[in-house]
Amino acid sequence: MRHMTQFNDTSSLLAFLKSRKSASAKAMTGPGPSDEQLKAMLSLAVRVPDHGKLAPWRFISFTGDARAKAGEKFAARWKELHPEPGEDSLAFMKGFLMRAPAVVAVVSKAAPHPKIPVWEQQMSAGAVAFNLELAALAHGFDATWITDWVAYDEVAKAAIGLAAGEQLAGLIFIGKAAAPLEDRPRPDVDQLLTAWSG
Repeated sequence: MRHMTQFNDTSSLLAFLKSRKSASAKAMTGPGPSDEQLKAMLSLAVRVPDHGKLAPWRFISFTGDARAKAGEKFAARWKELHPEPGEDSLAFMKGFLMRAPAVVAVVSKAAPHPKIPVWEQQMSAGAVAFNLELAALAHGFDATWITDWVAYDEVAKAAIGLAAGEQLAGLIFIGKAAAPLEDRPRPDVDQLLTAWSG
């Protein structure tokens, strides 16, 4: 099993970052992380920039039967939004979180603050979500970050425990890829970089 502590030199960290790929939630299987491993991942995830030390984020974990119970709530809401949804779409919603053995919701608690802009707090939540994905990979698992419609529907968010004003920064699916991961074309940095010269 790989751990973050293995990165005792620059070359191994660079190799890790160069090889990072997101897994497909549709092609993920077990085993998933133990409770102890998941806690270790979350402990690494929170090591992000956090202006003002506000910790403007929190986590909700879904493992075991909790994944199916949340899926039932998603399916019920989907049926409210789409009165004739069809059995396939309802089955998909019921199994939405079952595609991985562990799913973690990263919740943004960004709120007005006299010194720290909301935008900076939201970016910190994004950093936590990606750091969690990296931590999962470093522990030998595969992971992917998804939002989907549930991140933007107030009823669906409330059904899984988000309070009014909280946002779902993402769902991190953690497990093992059922098929080899393929890389995708990456942006050309030369096309993205502007060297400011005054």
